[in-house]
Amino acid sequence: MNKTHWDESGLFQAILDKCPVGIAVIDYEGLYLTVNPAYCDIYGYTKSEMLNHSFTMIFPAEAKQSVLERHQKFLAEGIRLGGEWPVLHHDGQQMTVFSESVTFYPDKGLPARLVYVQNITERKKAQEQMRIAAAVFEASQEAIVVTDGENNIISVNPAFSILTGWSLEEVKGHNPREFKSGRHQRSFYIEMWQSLMNTGQWMGEVWDRHKNGTEFLKELSISVIKDPDGNVINYVGMFSDITLRKKQEELIWQQANYDAVTGLPNRHLFQSKLEQAALHASRTSHLMALMLIDLDQFKSVNDSMGHRAGDELLGCVAMRLLKCAPGADCIARLGGDEFAIIISDINEPSACTGIAHNILKELEAPFAINGETMFVSASIGISIYPTDTENLEDLFKNADQAMYAVKNSGRKSFRYYSRALHDAIHARLRMIRNLRKALEENQFEVYYQPIVSLKTGHITRMEALVRWIHPTQGIISPDIFIPLAEDTGLIVPIGNWIANQAIKQLSYWRKKYNPELKMAINLSPVQLRSQEFDDISWIQTLQREGFHSGAITIEITEGLLLNSETRVNHNLKMMHQAGIQIAIDDFGTGYSSLAYLRKFNIDFLKIDRSFVEDLQGVGYELCTAIIAMAHSLGLGVIAEGVETEEQKKLLIELGCDYIQGYLYSKPLPAAEIEKLLILPMHDNHSV
Repeated sequence: MNKTHWDESGLFQAILDKCPVGIAVIDYEGLYLTVNPAYCDIYGYTKSEMLNHSFTMIFPAEAKQSVLERHQKFLAEGIRLGGEWPVLHHDGQQMTVFSESVTFYPDKGLPARLVYVQNITERKKAQEQMRIAAAVFEASQEAIVVTDGENNIISVNPAFSILTGWSLEEVKGHNPREFKSGRHQRSFYIEMWQSLMNTGQWMGEVWDRHKNGTEFLKELSISVIKDPDGNVINYVGMFSDITLRKKQEELIWQQANYDAVTGLPNRHLFQSKLEQAALHASRTSHLMALMLIDLDQFKSVNDSMGHRAGDELLGCVAMRLLKCAPGADCIARLGGDEFAIIISDINEPSACTGIAHNILKELEAPFAINGETMFVSASIGISIYPTDTENLEDLFKNADQAMYAVKNSGRKSFRYYSRALHDAIHARLRMIRNLRKALEENQFEVYYQPIVSLKTGHITRMEALVRWIHPTQGIISPDIFIPLAEDTGLIVPIGNWIANQAIKQLSYWRKKYNPELKMAINLSPVQLRSQEFDDISWIQTLQREGFHSGAITIEITEGLLLNSETRVNHNLKMMHQAGIQIAIDDFGTGYSSLAYLRKFNIDFLKIDRSFVEDLQGVGYELCTAIIAMAHSLGLGVIAEGVETEEQKKLLIELGCDYIQGYLYSKPLPAAEIEKLLILPMHDNHSV
């Protein structure tokens, strides 16, 4: 074989072709003289595509010149030329190869280079992945523990040491079970290992023990690593400490489901309990009762003593409810002063009667709040599932209707929902709609009843009284619609309208008949609670008319003074300063107190008609006491419901100042009252 001529059929080429390592001979100019198949496979070229072409074809364009110079320097100076090189595959993909070069000397000409090449791209990728994995292992915020096939620890990361307090030296060779807390039963770990064996992984929450002895909750995932034959070689556990997160989640759940003031379930949890109780009742064919409890006049506690005292009172009420219904499915605070109780597994509705009685009785006992004694009562509505309804929304509505029926009939009691109650409530709703319509269509009319001075026998005052003239039902009694107007707030616009009409009427009568005539106007507690003094429209009308002090008297009830509130007190004070007199209506039927009479600058007391009717009996002593007390305080006295001359005579003897009643006139429209204003008083008796 001619050694200076490369013959592919020669022995040398045969060796190259069989060699698994990529081999090429490159001349001094950088041209391939020969390449073996392994070399071509590495770069993705055919032999013909490479022979007599520059070896720089496998390098990026920007590197071609420098690698050629390095090649020639190697041949000229004999320096080492080997290592890892970034190169390009024929398809453009970047590769990493490892090469070693030796100088090859032909018989003639310049030296050439024999290069041995291995493709280490995948190995480099694996090394990079290992490097990244190692970095992740070290830097991970999650604790990582690796055990062998016998579950003995072989490695842990820094986060493991931080979370558990144990170093690798302290735990290496130990089984992780040595650090268990003891909180979990054996069955817990059996199920864990069954999952690992069946699926190759397990995830869950585990209580473990820190090096310092404290227990912590961790969120753990375990993976099984197997060799190609399916044998377990490692277990890898990753976990994080979730103790604080769990506490926060529990706190959030507590806040979302329990009332902060009373500690009872709130409306959200109550709804879930109600659904569960209804499902249980349906499955067992038992009855379930829903009781709604609303505290009476709770708002006055907040207004008079502040919300902190109100919250403390609510907490005390909750404790008493728990005492009264220890077997209840749920006792909840729905909001404000409203509570709910769910009673399951009852055989008949009356089973709730005893609980309702106990609640009412328990709440009667006084509460000691911040050194003050408080009294509350409750209104309770009860609806039965599925007797009343199988719809939970309707069940709640039914109990609510029953509760408000109790409130409307005097409070401090309980009532079961019934169809009759349902019909009554709908009748009430119709009445409310009609009442609104009456206000819009001016169906109201002001009637007036004279108040006569017993000294002069003349009409000196009028009381303004409203009448509802319904287009089809005729006159509707104030006893029917006034309580309804107060409940709905319609009493405010109705009351303002009455007062404005009365003031204008008084102005007219003063100019035409009697410049000293006075007018009494009834004010509902709702009016005084819901309006600021400067926003009361009839006050502005009064100021425009320019009446002198004492022209207008407002009539209020004793209860308003007993449950006095800041706004009420302010409004009464401002009215007194504006020259408006104040009379206590139906005096003696409520919680009378001399202190209230002094505090609120009361001008008149009106003796209730029940005392006047009984002037031949105990009413005489009561009227005597009221008149004497009023005069001692400098107050005037008006007796209501006077119907006979005998009653008038006795009241004169007792020193009463004014009388009002059918003896002189029933309430009449303004046009008919004018007839009385022009008649001598002795003719008025026939009216």
